[in-house]
Amino acid sequence: MKHIIGGNPAPVSLEVKWLTVDEESAGQRLDNYLLRHLKGVPKTHVYRIIRSGEVRVNKGRASADSRIATGDVVRLPPVRISDKVAEKAAHPAPGREFPVLLEDDALLALNKPAGVAVHGGSGVSFGVIEQLRQARPQAKLLELVHRLDRDTSGILLVAKKRSALKHLQDQFRERETGKTYLALVQGQWPVKNKVIDLPLHKFLLPDGERRVRVTTAEDPEGMRSITLVKVAERLNGCTLLEVTIKTGRTHQIRVHLASQGHPIAGDDKYGDFEWNKILQKQGRKRMFLHAWRLQFNHPLSGERVELHAPLPSELQQFKDHDRLQTPAV
Repeated sequence: MKHIIGGNPAPVSLEVKWLTVDEESAGQRLDNYLLRHLKGVPKTHVYRIIRSGEVRVNKGRASADSRIATGDVVRLPPVRISDKVAEKAAHPAPGREFPVLLEDDALLALNKPAGVAVHGGSGVSFGVIEQLRQARPQAKLLELVHRLDRDTSGILLVAKKRSALKHLQDQFRERETGKTYLALVQGQWPVKNKVIDLPLHKFLLPDGERRVRVTTAEDPEGMRSITLVKVAERLNGCTLLEVTIKTGRTHQIRVHLASQGHPIAGDDKYGDFEWNKILQKQGRKRMFLHAWRLQFNHPLSGERVELHAPLPSELQQFKDHDRLQTPAV
C-alpha cells in the first residue's frame, strides 16, 4: 500500500494508490480533488472511475460532488495516460523564479514578464505556474488566482493556501478587486470617453485560434463587459491610458480600446498592423499592456492591499521615446 500525504499531485501509474486528505484540500468536491491529482487523465475517465466505484473514500463509494475532509483516505485505481502526457511528465518545466512584489504564508504576488504564458496549454508546454512549482518543490500548494495574457506583463497573484485561493477568487468574481493596467494606444484618446460598456463575443478563427469581438446587447452569447479609461499622459501620436476593468473578459481591454479606434501599440491580434510594423522597425516589438496596479482584501487579515508593478524597462523606454512636454488633460 502506498500512502501519499499532502497536496502534491500523485504520480500516475498502473497501480492502486491511496491519498490522505490534508487541511489544504479539505472541503473540496471529490471530482475537483481527483482532477488535480490525476494530471493528464481525461475528465471523462475521472468521472467514469467515480461512477463505477473504483474511487473510494474511507473504503466507501462516493459521488463526484461529495466533499472530502481532513484525514479522509481516497483510493485511486490504476489509470493510463497518453504517451504525450507521459513524455511531458518525464521532461518537466525548467524551474524558474519570477520577480516578487509580495509574499507571505497565504499568497505570492509576481511581476510577470511579457512573452510568458501563465500556464501550459494551447501549444504552450509550460508557463509561470509550472516553472514556479518546479522551482519550489517543497511548496504544498501553488495555484493561479487569475490570469494574464501571454503578451501582457505585470501583477499576477498565486495562492499558497486553498483557503486563500477561494477567498481571492471570490473577490475577483464579485468584482471586489481593483485591476488597473497601463496601455499605450494609437492617436489622442478623447478625454470625455471614460467608460466603455460593450458586450463581447468569443469566437474561433478557421484555424481554431480564439478571438473576441464587440457585439450587441441582443446577442445571446454576448457577455457584458465594462472598462474604465483615464488619460495618464499624452505623447507624440499616442496616449498613455490607465485602464481599470470592472469585468475580466478574455482580451477585454485590447478589444474595447480597438473598438474605439485607438488600438494598443504592438497588439498583433486587434491592433493597427501597419503601425505595428513601424514600431517594430524602431525596435519596439512587444505589446504595450501592463498590469500596473492591483487592489484586494488580504485573505488572512482582511486588510486592503494595493500593489504596484513598475513598467518594464522596454516599456519605459517606449514611453520616453514618444513623450511630449504637453501636460496630461
